[in-house]
Amino acid sequence: MSEKSKLSGCPATGIGSMPGGDAREAAKTVTGSFADGQGMPYLAELPARGPGADMIGRTIGMLVEMYGHVEPSGWRISDRPGRDTRRARSWLGEDLDALEEFTQGYEGLLKVQAVGPWTLAAGLELRGGEAMLGDPGACRDLAGSLAEGLRAHLAEVRRRMPGAEVVLQLDEPSLTAVLLGRVRSASGYRTYRAVDRQVVESALRDVLAVAGEDGTTIVHSCAPEVPFALLRRAGADGISFDFSLLTEREEETIGEAVEGGTQLFLGVVPSTDAATTAMSDPGGSVMGVRTLWSRLGLKPGILAESVAITPSCGLAGASPAYARAALAHSARAARSLADNPE
Repeated sequence: MSEKSKLSGCPATGIGSMPGGDAREAAKTVTGSFADGQGMPYLAELPARGPGADMIGRTIGMLVEMYGHVEPSGWRISDRPGRDTRRARSWLGEDLDALEEFTQGYEGLLKVQAVGPWTLAAGLELRGGEAMLGDPGACRDLAGSLAEGLRAHLAEVRRRMPGAEVVLQLDEPSLTAVLLGRVRSASGYRTYRAVDRQVVESALRDVLAVAGEDGTTIVHSCAPEVPFALLRRAGADGISFDFSLLTEREEETIGEAVEGGTQLFLGVVPSTDAATTAMSDPGGSVMGVRTLWSRLGLKPGILAESVAITPSCGLAGASPAYARAALAHSARAARSLADNPE
């Protein structure tokens, strides 16, 4: 018998990023798309605004006693908070203001996203231009700074939206590359050594723990070969991934995750403008989910409470109209799954 997930009340949500640069419009879209129990609204990210609004920059703005600035090659560590860090913090405040406006009186799940410690270590440069990933001590310091920053961020969100049950999502698209030694150096001629799985798991566990004993967490990766078992051991309550990248060799771990009460956030809706036919059949969008469930021998009755439907990745590359349609379609597809699990 499967355990019940903490996230079983969430039929659908988005990943994080949205198109454009209007914080109020984005907040209006993500709250309106998932109103009346149709899904979980979230704090939108708007990377089109520029450096500091991108996922790495936004998270750097949350760090405690660690700062970053933009170089032509990307984000690099700084001694003090400069213009780029201040801009990241300003945009985060603007986005929080907008979400607070559109969630007055809201009670229910509410998601916030940040880059996880390993994707951040792969994407943030030391002063010499190499990734922090190549320095184990720097990785430990980064994870500690991130944990402190997220603790403060979650407290701020809970203060602003007191009726919400805040869910923390860590974005870890580089995690598999970190584990397999596939992250390339600045020169591109070599790769960084694979990080020990226990070290990776320990850092993730420490950062996820900032949500609190009663808090709820998700780890998202839109890369192939998601390490499901490792993420479950690290304490993730939910795992979010691109359903189209799932392979047969991962199916057993998927079944174990469901039986263990881990919520699956399945990216089945295209994240960039697709043919309108892809958005016309909510039931067709989740046909592969039903097929997988049957193949794993899982009970149809637990499908709706074990699965949430999402776009395959963030929607920053979509048109505003498509982004709205993709979120609405995710909610409709989730309803189709609940109404007809077989």
